[in-house]
Parts: sequence; C-alpha cells; structure tokens
Amino acid sequence: MIVDFHTHIFSPTIQEKHDAFLQQDTCFRLLYGHQNAKLATATDIIASMDEHHIDVSVILNLGWTSHELCVMTNDYILESIAHYPNRLIGFCAIQPIAGDNALQEIERCAASGARGIGEIRPDIQGFTLSDATIMRPVAQMLIKRNMMLLTHASEPVGHHYDGKGSITPDTIYPFIVDFPELRIICAHWGGGLPFYALMPEVSAALKNVYFDTAATPFLYKPAIFKHVADIIGSDHILFGSDYPLMPPKRVLDQLTASGLNQEARDKICGENAQRLLSL
Repeated sequence: MIVDFHTHIFSPTIQEKHDAFLQQDTCFRLLYGHQNAKLATATDIIASMDEHHIDVSVILNLGWTSHELCVMTNDYILESIAHYPNRLIGFCAIQPIAGDNALQEIERCAASGARGIGEIRPDIQGFTLSDATIMRPVAQMLIKRNMMLLTHASEPVGHHYDGKGSITPDTIYPFIVDFPELRIICAHWGGGLPFYALMPEVSAALKNVYFDTAATPFLYKPAIFKHVADIIGSDHILFGSDYPLMPPKRVLDQLTASGLNQEARDKICGENAQRLLSL
C-alpha cells in the first residue's frame, strides 16, 4: 500500500472565487497568490492517485487566519472523506487563537471522522507554539481525541521560496518536549530537525514525532532519505508529495534513487502511515 501523507485539496467554490479568497486570507494569498498556483478538488486528487498508483491520501487543510474560514473549508474536507472513505483521510484546520471555538471545532471534526489537525502555520496564523495559554488546551484536546497534529516546518538556512516561513526546528522542538504524548508530524523533513537527533536527548524526545517528505525535490538531494533513516530510523518517515504542488512520482523517484533498501522504502511509502492511521 502507498499512502501519500501530505496533499491539499480545495472546494470548487474556492476555485471559482479564487481572487476573493486571496483578498480574505493571508495564508491562502501567500501560498496560492502566484499565477501558476495549482488548486485541486477531491475529484482531481482521486484521478491523480489512480494515475500514480496511490492507494490512500491524507488531505490537509490550510493555516487559515480566521475561525470561520477554517470551519467552512473543513466542511469540504469532511464531505470528501465521507464520499471516498477508502481513499482519503482528513486533517482539518483550526485557528488556535479562537480559543473554545477552536476546541469545539476539533471535537466536531473528530466526530465526523477527521484523524488530525493540519497543516497549521503558526507564523502566519498569529500564534506561537510556545504560547502555553493557547496551545496547551489544543494539545490536550488532540490527545483526548486520539488525533495527530501536522505542522509546517522550514529550514533556518538555504534558499527562499514562497511559503517557507519561520517555523524552524528551534520553535518546534520545545513544543514536542512539552507534549510527549501528542503524535506530531513535521512537514518537509521538519526543517532539518531530524539531524539534531544525533544528540541523545533529542532522539529520545522524538519518540512520537514523524517527518514527511513533502516537496523534497525543491529542498534536498535524494540522499536525505538515507541520511535521516540512518539517524532516526525509517519508521519515522512518511511519504508525502505536497500534491498538487508536484505529482507524487517526483518524490517517489527520489526515494528510489536514495539507495535505501526495499524494507525501508516500504515503511516510508505506506507501512508507517498504515500503523499511524490504523488502516
């Protein structure tokens, strides 16, 4: 089984009123404001999955800056997983600043079959992972509902790109330490956080943390797969493409070129996700 753990879809309404949503939301404007930005619906991703032999995809929402936009777009995520229950797994959006409303939205989404929250963007949504007043109730609710948290992550060095942001390893790691029971997925290789697992105390803290491979061809050489697997183990890596930013094949080709053995590639491509999602 191949599971793509990092994809994004949007409703036909957002596609049709693209310019209006660019005006409404900072995160959407940053990521989808350029001329060549690609938007996909549930129908689109199913067609892509069939083309690239992907069995299951985790469909992520976005770091919307308003609670109302989180709720509206979550409705489409929940509708999509209900329509394709054997193909799509839903992660919904919250605006943690919304307080009790955000907690209620977690409960609503969990009751409707969502498996996690993400892709959160603290740097754009206006909060910090270190703000215990905001994040402790969120983390506790996610643990209570057996849900995961997927956060954007970016590198503190290297080239600039649209949406890179400032959620770097030094901002993510204290949050991980504070909530060891929470299962956390760090997108885009955690901005390089796995390399710090060469430190024994960091390695111990990453027990419930996973790293997805979304957009790897834009960021790293294929050797990233083997290096990170050597440091934290291939059982903590999740294949993710960042579709529709790029087709799944581009990341899968990098994995094939990485030099990892078949057992490790199988874990990354789907076995780890199957275990996490109880598929």
